[in-house]
Amino acid sequence: MSVGEAQAFSLRGQGGKQNLYEKTFVVLLLVAVLIGVASLITLLIDVLRVGAPRLSVDFLTSLPSRFAARAGAQPALWGTLWVISVCTLFSVPVGMGAAIYLEEFARKGRLATLIELNIANLAAVPSIIYGLLGLAVFVRFFAMGRSVLAGGLTLGLLVLPVIVLSGREALRAVPSSIRDGALALGATRWQTVSRQVFPAALPGFLTGIILALSRAIGETAPLITMGALTYVTFVPNSLLDRFTVLPIQIFNWTSRPQSAFAETAAAGIVVLLAVLLAMNAVAILIRSRYQRKP
Repeated sequence: MSVGEAQAFSLRGQGGKQNLYEKTFVVLLLVAVLIGVASLITLLIDVLRVGAPRLSVDFLTSLPSRFAARAGAQPALWGTLWVISVCTLFSVPVGMGAAIYLEEFARKGRLATLIELNIANLAAVPSIIYGLLGLAVFVRFFAMGRSVLAGGLTLGLLVLPVIVLSGREALRAVPSSIRDGALALGATRWQTVSRQVFPAALPGFLTGIILALSRAIGETAPLITMGALTYVTFVPNSLLDRFTVLPIQIFNWTSRPQSAFAETAAAGIVVLLAVLLAMNAVAILIRSRYQRKP
């Protein structure tokens, strides 16, 4: 065997090993995905099986009760919608504005680096810390009380770092040639960002917003810490009313010793998932619309 043939044989052997490693890695990734999806489907089927008998219009329009057969989710459902609306109206504009400023307009230096480091650290802070912050700042300092407004702003602070970080990554993904081309044609920096860069980065922004609000809608620790109620027999009618949310109400039902409340809790979980999916579906439709634009 010549030297060239030996080298070719060695390369074929190495290529075969690499292909084997690659196929093995792909199979392991597929197994991991299947395990996650199967676990999720199993949980959903179990929740639907248990909670389906309690799902009805009466369940959505009834007040909580000490009797499982008459317990409803109306105050918690409306409280969730109120709180997540306040959270969205606060966190989305502030987060998007902060991301655009830090990425497109802020001068690079020690101050910008310090702000970026703090935002990254805030994204990893436990949620209960934000509950303590909301209790100290919104409930006591600004005298908002344990209201819908205080709860929504507390959750807004919780998800704000996620929106800022994801927004900056979306802006970084926009090719610099778009900025250079707009500036070369005489556009100002603001016109370049608002008319060229931001529309291109909007799908990435919306992805971060979906993730952030999905986290916010399922949080209980910050709201319990800042004083949200666990048992409410009224529907909030203003931003300064007391409130509860579906995760807290579900926790209240699951802590009851009566087995009938397990069905009620499962029905509440289904309602919470429906609200989450509807909210995400709207954001995904908007994202898909902008992704299809040339």
